[in-house]
Amino acid sequence: MKLTISKEDYLKAIAEAEPEEGSVIAATIARWLGVSPPAVALALRRLRRDKLVEVDRRGRISLTKAGREISDRLRFRHYLVERMLLEMLGMEWYKVHNEAERLEHSISEDVEQRLVEKLGPDAPSPGANPISKTAVERRELGLKQLWEVTPGSSVRVESMYERDRKLLEYFDGLGIRPGVDLKLLSRNYDGTLTLRLGRTTISLGQAAATKVWVASST
Repeated sequence: MKLTISKEDYLKAIAEAEPEEGSVIAATIARWLGVSPPAVALALRRLRRDKLVEVDRRGRISLTKAGREISDRLRFRHYLVERMLLEMLGMEWYKVHNEAERLEHSISEDVEQRLVEKLGPDAPSPGANPISKTAVERRELGLKQLWEVTPGSSVRVESMYERDRKLLEYFDGLGIRPGVDLKLLSRNYDGTLTLRLGRTTISLGQAAATKVWVASST
């Protein structure tokens, strides 16, 4: 079996979509990767042939043991590359995800081990999304979406959706970054939140607020 960059991307997309969207079907993958339905159909045939995915009668896609091992390895390397770019090279936090998407395929086992030795395996990623934490697990840890916070509450930003570079730049422009403290002042009739960040008051819409995970601030 020849493992290509395309196959790795599909396997990682399936692994990342599972906890966020529940059942994964061909349309889910097309949306996550920004590719056409015919391209997904062709890729799935190849992945099934290589026994990396299974597709049931309803079109629901799941990873086999071999497919999950590949996706887990790639996701871990992505995480290491993100931290390398941020902690060692000083790249802006909102840029590292897209850069890591390109570099993750080039990391050898030797480089991976050296990065683990240098950085350690367990610190948060730049977007504060450790690869082992699904949306369900984040809720079990007491996290919630910013949109769900009760007015008057103070919270700390723990993680955010990393796959939209423009959204991350928007958050950064507002000052919303992993680790910052926010206070929700009000939930407004027009579907926005009014937040206090330090001495600044900002407004954030529902679509963006559902992409930010927060914890209660003490």
